[in-house]
Amino acid sequence: MNDIKKSEAPINTTTIDKNLIDAPTNNIYEAISIISKRATQINSDIKKELLEKLDEFATYNDSLEEIFENKEQIEVSKFYEKLPKPHALAVQEWLDGKIYHRNTQDEEIEN
Repeated sequence: MNDIKKSEAPINTTTIDKNLIDAPTNNIYEAISIISKRATQINSDIKKELLEKLDEFATYNDSLEEIFENKEQIEVSKFYEKLPKPHALAVQEWLDGKIYHRNTQDEEIEN
């Protein structure tokens, strides 16, 4: 997974020129579909990484004191909450030309 902590993706909502989005494919719907699939991958990677880190702090004891005092777990969660959203990361990767894509329909026509 790319280092999402160093991404230049905006944290807040921004307006992006439609022409920049659809330039690589000449089709806005295809571009959005590709970006959407990448955002799903990023979300899955972030979730997996977060769960692994939180599992390090997991205690399998039902004591309420331990649940409320696990500050490390809270800090990890807060860090991930402050990251750019997966769709913003995917759009930034798309604009930076970091997403590989190909049109399989074109390949079928050539064969």
